[in-house]
Amino acid sequence: MIFLNPAVLFGLLAASIPVVIHLLNLRKLKRIEFSTLTFLKELQKNKIRKVKLKQWLLLALRVMIILLFVTAFARPTLEGLVIGGTTSAAKTTAVFILDDTFSMSVIDQQGSYFNHAKETIKDLLIQLNEGDDAALILVSEKNDKETLTTKNRQELSTFLSSLELSYSTGTLHEAVLKAAEVLAISKNFNKEIYVFSDFQEGSFGIEGTLTDLSQLLDEKVKIYSFNYSGKDVFNAGIDALKVNSQIFEKDKPVNFSVTVTNYSNQTINNAVVSLFINGERSSQQSFTLNEGESRILSMDAVVKSTGFIDVFTEIEDDELLHDNKRYASFFVPETIPAAIFTANREEAKYVELAVKASEERQDIKIDVLNLNQISSFDINKYKAVIIIGSPQNNHIDRLKAFLSGGGGLILMPAQNDNLQEFRSVCSAFGLPIPKSLIGAANNPEQSVVFGEVDFNHPIFQNIFSDKEKKQFESPDVFQYFQYSTEGKGRTIISLLDGSGFLNEFNFQQGKIFLFNSAPSLAWSNLPVKSIFVPLINKSIYYLAAKNLNGEEYTTGDLINVNISGYNMPQLKVRLPDAREEIINIDQSSLSNYFQYGKTSLAGIYKFSNRNVLIQNIPVNVNPVESKTTYLPKDEIEKYLTEINFKGTHVAIGKNENPVEMVLKARFGSELWKYFIITALLLALIEMTIARNTKKELVEVTSS
Repeated sequence: MIFLNPAVLFGLLAASIPVVIHLLNLRKLKRIEFSTLTFLKELQKNKIRKVKLKQWLLLALRVMIILLFVTAFARPTLEGLVIGGTTSAAKTTAVFILDDTFSMSVIDQQGSYFNHAKETIKDLLIQLNEGDDAALILVSEKNDKETLTTKNRQELSTFLSSLELSYSTGTLHEAVLKAAEVLAISKNFNKEIYVFSDFQEGSFGIEGTLTDLSQLLDEKVKIYSFNYSGKDVFNAGIDALKVNSQIFEKDKPVNFSVTVTNYSNQTINNAVVSLFINGERSSQQSFTLNEGESRILSMDAVVKSTGFIDVFTEIEDDELLHDNKRYASFFVPETIPAAIFTANREEAKYVELAVKASEERQDIKIDVLNLNQISSFDINKYKAVIIIGSPQNNHIDRLKAFLSGGGGLILMPAQNDNLQEFRSVCSAFGLPIPKSLIGAANNPEQSVVFGEVDFNHPIFQNIFSDKEKKQFESPDVFQYFQYSTEGKGRTIISLLDGSGFLNEFNFQQGKIFLFNSAPSLAWSNLPVKSIFVPLINKSIYYLAAKNLNGEEYTTGDLINVNISGYNMPQLKVRLPDAREEIINIDQSSLSNYFQYGKTSLAGIYKFSNRNVLIQNIPVNVNPVESKTTYLPKDEIEKYLTEINFKGTHVAIGKNENPVEMVLKARFGSELWKYFIITALLLALIEMTIARNTKKELVEVTSS
């Protein structure tokens, strides 16, 4: 037997009080001799013996009553069975799993779930004995981080006090797996896992993919689960912020899609979502959502500056604040350096004139170079490159590297290109090859006009003054290559016979526009049509735009920073909270991308080279933490069954005394109730015996 409140045992000294009183109250009987009553002496002696016997019995009862009451308050508990000389006093390894995801920020009568959990862990740390060790695992931590145990409980408690909620997410199963690995190498007899969470739906991970932990968690392991859920939480979250526009211009509107969801069990009426560009509120929209409803809101805002643009949307405060913001970024070029490579400058004159003639596109700076200069010229300084004709094989690799770094390429046949030459160009870039050459140069009698036009493509953005009347005069195409994307790309403009006139392909991080006809009046009259100037300029603008919507990152992810084309011994990172970090780059292993992993905060991460901003990367929270639906108790048991857990599970509600419940589970059932009942029974017996003894004592003393 052990005592959970041993300090009370000092009260056992009170058991000496009845003994002292008994000794002080001892009275000697006064003898008076009566010659006529000598026959009563023997009878009196018998009564005195009985009285003394009852007084000693009363003394024993009173001492026992005090001992039982004091022992009851010391909370006696049965120890575990002795196994190989080991009892419940053996050393313990306790692993605390703390759910630090932002769903634990909910506040109820006892404070936030997170702070309540931290205080409970501190209380349980106090209960550990000298020589026990403990470890703390945060749900937001990635699985590759090593977990170490410590015997310094004060240090662990101090660390707990400094912890704040994380923007990152994780699964409870990953945390339990790490805890199981810690216990597997522990030599202590007692092994315990404590899980503190609100147990959201899906918090354990995807069902059917969970790990069998029977080899790591044996029958002696105890798992204590502390469930803090129970409140009806009012929460709306922004699940997505998408930049729909793909051509960005100063003083022109950009379109955004904002996905908002009502995670509550009540209707949200007339809430407001605000859109901020570079910290300035640029647009607002109200919305109403029924319980569980999601909606995509379309918002437009004018961009007033160039360079990297920071964007975030925000809704009003509710009970979960971390999901009320969402971040995005895009790039508005101040100038677009572009180049035309051609074997004959005369063939480039219409494209060159189209760029220079555009009053709207004074920010495009065009260079016209000889096709043979590709191998000796630094094409990475251009955002878009136009190839008219067939580059040599040794030029192809340079162009592929340019595309890999995010460049844009326009391929056009030259006036004298034949089928074999154009096929060779397409094949070199892994594109479908043209089937045949149709028509004849300068022969309008066999011309064909445009068929279908994909007006939803970004290159037609802001071309037409009336959005409902998107049309233009089709050119006559005299000669062209019959072409099909074969499902590998997107046809933007097709001819009446279905052949792709303008086609788009992705090539790693870059894009390719493929025209099937030369920009020459001998092949078509497109260069003199009104659509030609905006078509060429918009194509350059579109291909030069940075694709910042490609890969979405959530907090805790490794992000890829494109550093191609930069000579950088150091990379400066500005975090969302304005802190800065300098990273030394190993030049010997330099590649086009650098991986950065310190993404615990939501916001926009800015990467610079020699104080020149090279990339903005938005990092957002995972919407899974916004859910306010929680697992029932039987789902927790189901999870333990799925991982084949054979030990003991103790579920502790947030309104129960955690220390008391843990100690009871650890050491067995407490006996204080039985001690109280026994003490009360003995008190009744003592009262009965004392009453009879008092009468007999009066009779004896009066005799």
